[in-house]
Amino acid sequence: MKLRIQNGRLIDPSQDIDAVTDLFVDNQKIVAIGEAPEGFEDAEVIDASGQWVLPGLVDLAVSLREPGMTQKGNIATEGRAAVSGGVTTLVCPPDTRPIVDTAAVAALIQDKADDAGMANVFPLGALTQGLEGAQLSNMVALTDAGCIALSNHRHPMASTKVLSRALEYAATHDLLVVFHPDEASLSEGGCAHEGLMSTMHGLAGIPEEAETIALMRDLLLVEKTGVRAHFARLSCAKSVEMIADAKASGLDVTADVAVHNLLLNDQVLSRFDGHYHVLPPLRSDEDRLTLIEGIKAGVISAICSDHQPHEKMAKIAPFAATEPGMANVEILLPLAMQLMDEGDLDFSTVLTCLTSGPAACFGLEAGSLSVGSFADFILFDSTARWVWSYEGRKTKGHNSPYFGDEFVGRVMSTYISGQRVYQAV
Repeated sequence: MKLRIQNGRLIDPSQDIDAVTDLFVDNQKIVAIGEAPEGFEDAEVIDASGQWVLPGLVDLAVSLREPGMTQKGNIATEGRAAVSGGVTTLVCPPDTRPIVDTAAVAALIQDKADDAGMANVFPLGALTQGLEGAQLSNMVALTDAGCIALSNHRHPMASTKVLSRALEYAATHDLLVVFHPDEASLSEGGCAHEGLMSTMHGLAGIPEEAETIALMRDLLLVEKTGVRAHFARLSCAKSVEMIADAKASGLDVTADVAVHNLLLNDQVLSRFDGHYHVLPPLRSDEDRLTLIEGIKAGVISAICSDHQPHEKMAKIAPFAATEPGMANVEILLPLAMQLMDEGDLDFSTVLTCLTSGPAACFGLEAGSLSVGSFADFILFDSTARWVWSYEGRKTKGHNSPYFGDEFVGRVMSTYISGQRVYQAV
């Protein structure tokens, strides 16, 4: 199908484009910007007047919960939630049941994603068998089966020696490894940032050192082995400094941050609301502001939703007894746009961290409207005011502190390979 998206404000930081112009799609790909190519007289015309035409978002952290935890979500529901938020490409973690430590499980996830016909889904493969941290997985087989990278998620390794051997093997085959830096002996049993607020409210704290000690170890092993590395969900000011130093020294490392760690701090603990229970925890405002500075400086390349849907009962308990995680993929873009006020970021920087930035971290051909790329794009009304209602959510998850909030800016349509997969009503 040929499409002509006309009169929209096309914004694509990867090409330094911000102009009212036309976009042309043919045979699933973008074939021209501005001037119509030959033979487009019979194209379907979509009038995008008053809307922004943006690259589809790339989210590096969306838990689909399938297989094994379908009471929380499944590939169809969370894929639908993703595209309603403008996410056309997503990476899902390996902590399903069964674990993504065999080619069969990786293939199952991708087959179900294809059947759902929503976002492009790339699973992470388990770095070790069963995520138990003891025996290495068959990393090459997982990669051949479509896993975009390897990770042990937030599960501890049996020893630093095992981790070193895993990284040596990954480096030999030029595989990307995703780290969630966490020293389990320091974070175990904790549920909140260790500081004044956790002490005042009697909550077991997770010190910043749980992240930074693990991060230092991981960076030393990255330097030793030469493995390509991505550090996921940074939460501390010191972590930003350490990643900046690693980049300056020439290490092949990238990093991301969850959008809620950019917008919220541990002051919300005073609400005793389990919806704010996340890992890594919401930390001090100094940490939050330094994370934003890390984005400005290019130290952090990606902003993700860290979407983790849960059933209602998972959050109906005292704070420490609730399961961690928020389900915010549907509102990733309007949430990130709040950083333009909160952190003095420009829209181009925010959009880069939601599109070409994360795509580059994982070597994905996504996040750009360049000629020849797949036509994954969204139409966005930057002035629309709307309330994200609990009843109107697309996710199966019940866990977000943002239900009932009014947002400015709404995804109106989402297209993947030139096919419309979502239309706001």
